[in-house]
Amino acid sequence: MTPANPTALRYAFAGMVAMAVAMGIGRFVYTPILPGMMQELHLSPANAGWIASANYLGYLVGALVAAGGWAHRRERLLMLAGLGASTLLAALMGLSDTMAAFLVIRFLAGLASAFVMVFMASIVFSHIAAAGRGDLQAWHFGGVGLGIAISAAMMAVLVSEHAGWAQGWLWSAAISACGFIIVALLVNEGPIANDEAAREPALPKDRSLMKVIIGYGLFGFGYVVTATFLVAIVRQGGGSRVFEAMVWMVAGLAGFPSTWAWQKIAAGIGLYAAYALACFIEVIGVTASVALGGYSGPLLGGLLLGGTFIAITALGLQAARQQAPKAPRRIFALMTASFGLGQIIGPIAAGLLAQASGDFFLASIVAAAMLVLSGLIIWSAVPKSP
Repeated sequence: MTPANPTALRYAFAGMVAMAVAMGIGRFVYTPILPGMMQELHLSPANAGWIASANYLGYLVGALVAAGGWAHRRERLLMLAGLGASTLLAALMGLSDTMAAFLVIRFLAGLASAFVMVFMASIVFSHIAAAGRGDLQAWHFGGVGLGIAISAAMMAVLVSEHAGWAQGWLWSAAISACGFIIVALLVNEGPIANDEAAREPALPKDRSLMKVIIGYGLFGFGYVVTATFLVAIVRQGGGSRVFEAMVWMVAGLAGFPSTWAWQKIAAGIGLYAAYALACFIEVIGVTASVALGGYSGPLLGGLLLGGTFIAITALGLQAARQQAPKAPRRIFALMTASFGLGQIIGPIAAGLLAQASGDFFLASIVAAAMLVLSGLIIWSAVPKSP
């Protein structure tokens, strides 16, 4: 083992914990807590959709702000500020009960999670690249699934104790605080210095790149409906509180190794084919969650959602970077904007459709259609061989 490898492992583990806190819990704990909020606060599906979209709007704004060059040499400080804010904002959600407060808090939480996502990635990836351990990226992304699984276990304990929705947010904050301490202790410096101050060139005006950007936005819409409302769908189907937590646990556990597994698949069948295949598999899960009754539909939905959506996010960014290798920051910003618009519109549209139709069936079918379209568009975007 080279001397740099323990450092690479330390940073990859820290990245995993940071992603668990900021994304797995900070962004997605809303999903298992939502049914309780809807029941106890009499929130409509449309209200629930607006709250989810406020979080995604915050993420979009945060990612675009963070993609600029102003944060150079402040990455560690800004990442820790994002983690700390994510922790405090989770606690504030548990102490609030008005729609206006929820919208503001979730917007700010989205902003915080974007700062962690962007700055922690720049720190972790620079250290593992220097050690020649690019394979450890999968650990970093696996943190999203880990956070989802931890939050599901927390909800299982809370529902068995008959705790209210607010306790879910307060315990999320307590778990996040532990994660913050771990990351602060493990990450003692920012990215390895890169003195390339060169201005990135404009993005190539290329039809394939445009397809990747559009397809990624459709994926943002397609995945987010189930990722936001899966547990509410279980509640509406009469599933027990423990079963709700179990479905979300399955999604998290499937998500943990998914990036690693899909990278292997992409190495075998190609990046664009792997992206499309993952989208089509997720379509089965999204459809099953509302079309199959009993336990099988939601469990299959959780398994196939968790097993694909984190990996598709990574595969899409990889495809875009491959097409614009000289402008990584510009393409990250543009891809994030496209993805962000999709996942902002998704919950609002789904909430309104669910309110009008009385359940989430129609919203989920629309989401599945978007995923099919996303897979087909990006599959057709394979760059032509020169």
